[in-house]
Amino acid sequence: MIAVSWAPKAVTVLALTGLAFGAGEMRKELHFKVGKRPMVSINNPYGPVVVKAGVPHQVVVSAILHSDKVELDQSSSRNRVDVISHLLPGSDQTTGVVEYEVQVPPEADLTVHSENGPIHIEKLQGDIATEGSDSSIEVLDCANGHVHVKTLNGPVNLSNVRNGHIEIVSMGGDVLLSGVDGPLVSVNSNSGKIQYAGNFGDEGEYDFTSHTGDIEAVAPAYASIDVMARSNQGRVENDFSLEPKHTPFYVKGANAFAGTHNKAASSVKLFSFSGRIQLKKRQN
Repeated sequence: MIAVSWAPKAVTVLALTGLAFGAGEMRKELHFKVGKRPMVSINNPYGPVVVKAGVPHQVVVSAILHSDKVELDQSSSRNRVDVISHLLPGSDQTTGVVEYEVQVPPEADLTVHSENGPIHIEKLQGDIATEGSDSSIEVLDCANGHVHVKTLNGPVNLSNVRNGHIEIVSMGGDVLLSGVDGPLVSVNSNSGKIQYAGNFGDEGEYDFTSHTGDIEAVAPAYASIDVMARSNQGRVENDFSLEPKHTPFYVKGANAFAGTHNKAASSVKLFSFSGRIQLKKRQN
């Protein structure tokens, strides 16, 4: 059962449909009229969530429910839309699955939670917060917002995310950043590998930290960086010719390096306890 609320001059539900969509499945669609920069929240314990930029002032949620052991709860208040997969008694990781496809205004602020389903987000300009346990998380072609990601074991992939305030926390999942830049790009991983391919632009602060995972960063020869790298028990490797700089730790030997390259516009910190650290020069 879905409760439909109506808030004048705020968020208005335009339509709600429920159609049979195959054996044991039900497809539901929700339409909301929203104002500027709405807040949209999707909470889906089991199943994938795909969010893409749509048209201004409209949020469209299409969902496929895989059984009658789960239902959709939705609420709206002012300029906020919340949709939750409500698990009913007897539901599990199979019968509780809901597949979401969501279209939001490009400037919308978004929150997505899924325990095990993949999360895919693209072409947004607002703030993004995602959280999952084993979910793979993809954020593609986004800009100008805060991107906060928390995951236990799921892999994280950010591609072409520009001018972002980015914070990623992962226990065991690998983190891949390609074409990512902004005032702050921070990744903290326990055992997952951190890979970065970009230009360390925007005069930003790039802080990559791992416990046992390896760190690999690839940048062009023209990169403008002030870099410090250290692994307590792992090897470090560097392809750049760096001007020496003073550091709070000993940099000679196989476990650390530090220095500046070009104008040193961006700060780059690469730290690991036992993982291998590589700063590579892109060959092109």
